[in-house]
Amino acid sequence: MEIARDHPEYGYRRTAVELSEKRYPTNRKVVARLHNCWGLSLMRTAKRPKKSAVRALLQEAGPLINLVVQLEEIDDFEVLYTDYTQIRYQRGHGKAQWIPIIDHKSKLVMGHALGESPNTDLALDAWSMVRSSFQKLDLKIEGVIVHTDQDGVFTGHRWLRETVIRDRVRASFSEDGAKGNVYMESFIGRFKEENRSILWEQEDLPSLWEVVKSRTKYYNRERRHSALGYKSPLEYLNEKGKIPSRYASEK
Repeated sequence: MEIARDHPEYGYRRTAVELSEKRYPTNRKVVARLHNCWGLSLMRTAKRPKKSAVRALLQEAGPLINLVVQLEEIDDFEVLYTDYTQIRYQRGHGKAQWIPIIDHKSKLVMGHALGESPNTDLALDAWSMVRSSFQKLDLKIEGVIVHTDQDGVFTGHRWLRETVIRDRVRASFSEDGAKGNVYMESFIGRFKEENRSILWEQEDLPSLWEVVKSRTKYYNRERRHSALGYKSPLEYLNEKGKIPSRYASEK
């Protein structure tokens, strides 16, 4: 198997020679039977999947794929960040995936979703909440920059169709994973650390979701942020006149 992994193009004859040189002389007929039994011949014909058109464009664009670093200043609701993170519950026995989507300047969590797997359906659930939040806040979503890493979900057809094509947002991508999405990483790390014990104690996914929703609401409406003059995101936005006052006062 080791030879097949290192040299997938080898047939049983070359494999037999390789074994002999490694001081494991084996009859060629035996090697041929092993190739057939283990399906090693399939490794010779298997080809790497073709690079998607989106990934090809991202590679060709180079640094230009990151729209955020090209901005000198970022206003409220101009840039959103998102990513997946794992949340442990059932005292470490359970694992869930959470995807929050936050605003750069106001720190407001615009949408989020929790599930068992980090897939496109989960990402689109979070995006549906973002779309609803923009409508409630009487804001236009068109032209907003959505910054992500290059995970397959965020470069896939369904995600891009719902965000870029349907809602006409602008897609921005990190060139080097988490290192290019530091605002998201900072938020996720802080949220999980502050709520670790209560998340850890939840017994099932529904109860975990209720806690995540509650703590996210607290984060938006009550938690003071030093970057916002020690105001909560909604208090900050309300004082600036960026959102309807009725929304800021909702419980």
